[in-house]
Amino acid sequence: MRSDASKILEEALKLPLEARAALAGSLIESLDEAVDENAEAAWADEIVRRVQDLDSGIAKTIPWSKARRLIVSGK
Repeated sequence: MRSDASKILEEALKLPLEARAALAGSLIESLDEAVDENAEAAWADEIVRRVQDLDSGIAKTIPWSKARRLIVSGK
């Protein structure tokens, strides 16, 4: 890593967690040279559908602790 990039990284690592996460997201987004408008629209539609499922009671939520156990166990 070049010296200037090392210095930027060193400073970025001093930021609070939320600021580092936002910075990381911005850097990752900057790697995409083209935006797929169809994919963006499809994700927006999916988000609306999922929120409606939650609001109507069709989708049921579970506590994070249980979800994490399921993820870790692979079930």
